[in-house]
Amino acid sequence: MKEKISIIVPVYNERENITPLLDSVYAAMDPTGEDYEIIFIDDGSADGGEVLLDALPDTDPRIRVIHFRRNFGQTAAMAAGFDHAAGDILVPLDADLQNDPADIPAILAKLREGFDVVSCWRKNRQDPRLTRKLPSMIANRLISRISKVKLHDYGCTLKGYRREIMEHVRLYGEMHRFIPVYASWAGARVSEIAVRHHPRKFGRSKYGLNRTFKVILDLITVKMLGSYSTKPMYFFGGAGMLTCAGGVLFGLWTLFDKYFNHVKAHNNPLLLLAVFLFIIGIQFILMGFVAELLIRTWFESQGKAPYIIRNIRERKTDAKPVEGQRKSEHRMDTK
Repeated sequence: MKEKISIIVPVYNERENITPLLDSVYAAMDPTGEDYEIIFIDDGSADGGEVLLDALPDTDPRIRVIHFRRNFGQTAAMAAGFDHAAGDILVPLDADLQNDPADIPAILAKLREGFDVVSCWRKNRQDPRLTRKLPSMIANRLISRISKVKLHDYGCTLKGYRREIMEHVRLYGEMHRFIPVYASWAGARVSEIAVRHHPRKFGRSKYGLNRTFKVILDLITVKMLGSYSTKPMYFFGGAGMLTCAGGVLFGLWTLFDKYFNHVKAHNNPLLLLAVFLFIIGIQFILMGFVAELLIRTWFESQGKAPYIIRNIRERKTDAKPVEGQRKSEHRMDTK
């Protein structure tokens, strides 16, 4: 059976780019014979583009338009696209014409080699070096190092995902750039291809240098969720034990100064530091305990399992249970 492709396009004040983008998608996809749909998510645009978008479904039944009540951000727009897509393969695409829809067939080919996620690398990126390329390069290396998912370009929206792997990924805040990390932690096979990148012709970029600081904060969240979401005591308890150990060390130092250097304890600032560190350490351990209770409540209240199964293989048999076994099972069911 032929796979359906869902091309998901978040739009925010990109009125001049909508028509040429649609033409580019047609030029890239129609010759392939693929079964595809295009979902535009209007993320609270205020430039009149929503009127142009509303007219598109009347010209092509493969087009759907989702309007947000206000601007919720790119992550929310992509999440809405994923939730409403009918395709087996999901391909998010920026509306600014910097990503080239002509690269979509290459993404599909890579996915059909057996990968679950195909990330795209803007190898010859057409953006300002100081304000866009350099911060992005630093952020990409940092994310790769901490997440252990080695990719050149996390910020490129153009990617390919198999639907089944995205069912285990939930997007919040500004986490869309970390989807390959979440997918990899869910057991996805991730690959990367180089794609074209064009300079922006119309409109202006929605991102600036301050995005780098947001990426760092988001990365801390991702690392905490990925490494300690099911065992928070390992983080808080470990930090608490180290801090308590520091408090004990400074306390012993205070005693050493008292008896060998004749420094009175109440005049020694190390005593205050020792008490402070020990109390903070105890608080860290208690926070870890509270976090453990919250995690257990989270999993048990929602019936969530702390694992994800790819598939189950078992030998099929037509053998019927023996009489004694059938009676035993009946007794267990009626308890």
